[in-house]
Amino acid sequence: MFITLLLLPFGLYVSAQQSVTGVVADSATQEPLPMAAVTLMRGGKPVAFTNADDNGAFSIAVKAGGPEPENNPTLRSIIATCKRENMPKDNIERAIKNAMGKDQSEYKSMTYEGYGPHGVAIFVDTLTDNPTRTVGDVRSVFNKFGGNLGTMGSLAFLFDHKCVFTFKKPEGLDMEELILDLIDYNVDDEYDEDEEEGTVTIYGDPKSYALIQHHLEEKGFEDVGGEFTYTPNDLKDVSPEQRETIDKMVERLEDFDDVQTVYTNMKPAEE
Repeated sequence: MFITLLLLPFGLYVSAQQSVTGVVADSATQEPLPMAAVTLMRGGKPVAFTNADDNGAFSIAVKAGGPEPENNPTLRSIIATCKRENMPKDNIERAIKNAMGKDQSEYKSMTYEGYGPHGVAIFVDTLTDNPTRTVGDVRSVFNKFGGNLGTMGSLAFLFDHKCVFTFKKPEGLDMEELILDLIDYNVDDEYDEDEEEGTVTIYGDPKSYALIQHHLEEKGFEDVGGEFTYTPNDLKDVSPEQRETIDKMVERLEDFDDVQTVYTNMKPAEE
């Protein structure tokens, strides 16, 4: 199975540090396709390719999709996210049409984790064609800020891997009933609601990404956008001065082209 994806131009609405995550699934059965080949396109040229894992999930360093939304649940999800971010329709269509090319580069998804200053856990998600360069860059920032870069998986217990879906909330929606409908897909009881935007965000098991998306679309929910994320399960209190230091470290990490997203277990600042 060979899946072609495209890169939407970074400058349109997201930074180059944003990740694309999703599941390669059979459009008819919505079952994940293990080890499907995924090619990443930008400006009409392939810039990276990877393989889905044994659950059909993939995580690539750009907003992406395939040419036929009706046959590609991942693309439908991405387009919905683009619309919520007010990306012009012409830009989306142009990016899809440009998804052809010949040049290919070998990229790998790598994660690095460790403790930054003040005992804050830091999880760095990267996409790289040169792991030696990337680990050197990441390690240099940890060292500069007095942190300690650990081994892969050493801090996995501090973060939960989740799939996230955001969609328009229809009038009269009973959220308890919806969560109950999705209980077989390991959707969390807790959800977020944005009354100003009129949207609801739910969280679930990454392995159930395709099934959750299929259920939401079958039930007629609009603008269903999905992604993957890591959420800390143990938040750490910090002082304003400590927060400033951690923020500077995260910014320095995000300056590297290979770095897609940086997660920490630092407790959010109170508004």
